[in-house]
Amino acid sequence: MNKFEVVFIFNPELNANSITSEIEKFKSQLSSLSASFINEENWGLRDLSYSINKFNKAFYRFFQIEASGDIIKNLNKELNQSENILRYMFIKVKEHQELPTKLNYEKK
Repeated sequence: MNKFEVVFIFNPELNANSITSEIEKFKSQLSSLSASFINEENWGLRDLSYSINKFNKAFYRFFQIEASGDIIKNLNKELNQSENILRYMFIKVKEHQELPTKLNYEKK
């Protein structure tokens, strides 16, 4: 299994329940594909560097997972269909960074 860090950028017009349901859907997809969810961090509502779909702010979520490369391809297909996720990025890492991340410290 490879280690990945994932960042989701959610539509700022979503309420907390909608974001939670999207995250639960992602976690269930991981478990159904035999991937493991390691950790998660809420980075909250942040300014975007550039507007995406006319939004200047968005909710950020950070995840650490372990999965094979084939599973990531399947997840990409599923995530592309979600209207609530503005952007997402999977980054393969050798080791997961220790939480809380620097971005989480900046939020306080």
